[in-house]
Amino acid sequence: IPAIDLLEGRCVRLFQGDYQQAQVVGHDPVAMALHWASLGAPRMHIVDLGGAKAGHLTEQTVIAEILAKTPCPVQVGGGIRSLETIQWLIAHGADRVILGTVALEDPDLVTRACGDYPGQIWIALDSRAGKIATRGWLTQSVIDAVALAQQLEPLGVAGWICTDIAQDGTLAGPNMAELRRLCAGVKTPVIASGGIASVEDLVSLSALIPQGLSGAILGQSLYKGTIDLTQAIRAVGNPRWQDVIERPIC
Repeated sequence: IPAIDLLEGRCVRLFQGDYQQAQVVGHDPVAMALHWASLGAPRMHIVDLGGAKAGHLTEQTVIAEILAKTPCPVQVGGGIRSLETIQWLIAHGADRVILGTVALEDPDLVTRACGDYPGQIWIALDSRAGKIATRGWLTQSVIDAVALAQQLEPLGVAGWICTDIAQDGTLAGPNMAELRRLCAGVKTPVIASGGIASVEDLVSLSALIPQGLSGAILGQSLYKGTIDLTQAIRAVGNPRWQDVIERPIC
């Protein structure tokens, strides 16, 4: 799943979530989304980085255009902290809405969102050493990521985006131990994010499919060229992997 991180109208990549190390990788996010879609991306992962810091969407115009023009399903996260924003995104075509900070700070909103949009609300479990970070990864909590997921899962959460911040943008490989821990602790699907650098990493991740892994988000690896998207899809495009990616959420 290609990631497009938006900041000031451009596509950027961060290193371990550090906004001071933002690297511009594209000046036209819509063209970038269409590029990845043309290569066979099964879905797109869009994050409003400015929104994550500000607490509200800052890239609505760009996001709306991506949702209108991208042929594959699109999931959106970053700064989504109200039912009105969730409603706006889904009305504009978002397939999934990813909540982060409010999952920790406002579980009642999560309950209402899951009730209004069943199967479409996912939670971003962004963590350092297994502890949740919020507000654009700038605020560190002492809350365990798996414990939080177990508290929220009964509310109707459809799935989880598991990101190890220390790995994110490093191309050092995914945190397999943390992914195994989360997959073992929840019943709903998990998407891996952070550190994935090679097709070999993706093949290793595919071993977690029976435990609940349903996809992998690629960022730095695509923009640095360490993974070719078409080759990666072909390499992990066996029926086991694809069946899980496309499996309906019950």
